[in-house]
Amino acid sequence: MSKLLLDVQDLEVNFRTNDGVVTAVNKLNFQLREGETLGIVGESGSGKSQASFSLIGLLASNGFTNGKAMYESNFGKVDLLSIDDKQLNRIRGNEISMIFQDPMTSLNPYLTIGDQLSEVLVIHKRMSKRDALKASKDILDAVKMPEAEKRLAMFPHEFSGGMRQRVVIAMSLLCKPKVIIADEPTTALDVTVQAQIMNLLRELQKDFKTSVILITHDLGVVAGFCEKVLVMYGGRTMEYGATDDIFYDPTHPYTQGLLKSIPRIDKDDIKLSSIPGNPPNLLNLPKGCPFMPRCEHAVEACNGLAALTPFGNDRRRACHIPEEEMTRRYHKLHEELTGEKYTEVHAHYFNNRDVIVDHNGIALNK
Repeated sequence: MSKLLLDVQDLEVNFRTNDGVVTAVNKLNFQLREGETLGIVGESGSGKSQASFSLIGLLASNGFTNGKAMYESNFGKVDLLSIDDKQLNRIRGNEISMIFQDPMTSLNPYLTIGDQLSEVLVIHKRMSKRDALKASKDILDAVKMPEAEKRLAMFPHEFSGGMRQRVVIAMSLLCKPKVIIADEPTTALDVTVQAQIMNLLRELQKDFKTSVILITHDLGVVAGFCEKVLVMYGGRTMEYGATDDIFYDPTHPYTQGLLKSIPRIDKDDIKLSSIPGNPPNLLNLPKGCPFMPRCEHAVEACNGLAALTPFGNDRRRACHIPEEEMTRRYHKLHEELTGEKYTEVHAHYFNNRDVIVDHNGIALNK
């Protein structure tokens, strides 16, 4: 088993507002090992981005945290939530880097790409400007940027969206970090460029032996890129496990709802399923399970919170309904909707597209 790099324990992220304290992340637990890829998925407002921002000290000024995030840094084990700014600055951008959602707003419009890339190495690695520019050119070559040396003198607005994303990926890799947090890295890109960027990330992860936390709402990307998945809703973990287990055998009603909402291109007569209702108001969450108001399987016990319970092969779920019963209902619904006997759904990433295929290789979505 690979080395444990990050151990997040009971993470809470809170914000002080005029209407009271909002808890965006509530008792989040996960581990990240060397070279591993963890996908954190959920609807907008589920808390996935705020959880990642808290790990590198990028919360808004009204935010505060509880819990622990134990990280194996180059200078020993530290709690990312309690270390001082000096220690955090040694880690942030150096050992742990981040790819932000919108590369245009992540880059300084007044500085050339060369200046922005080289600054990282001058600050963290104490390089001379000349050596930093050479290393910046090399990292642009690594992310397959054409005419890399010429690009160093260009400004962000002179690049396409896909090229800007390559720049911020290059910036995140400059110091050869142990962990990269990728927050919706392909949201603003078209499907073809999305596939190119995800394939590039996969190659670079292998080359640099980097661990990745991928934050996304795109289940196709998760299926093809991640080894483990953490499903969040209303700031809490709903389900956690290996990617294959989550896609083959989802046991939480929310996870099942997400998977049922994936369109199938091989069936014209199947109505696209959606999760009824709206995401919760974090200032007025239900007393029990946050998903209860939208859950078609809710029972009286759901008025109380379900503990995050381990089961199966290193899996966890927070639901009062037994996993065997949820699995049975999921299989039955599949058969009612499709007229076909349920078989394990395989998640693949092939032909440069996000595609989920069934056991016969028939595409369920594109």
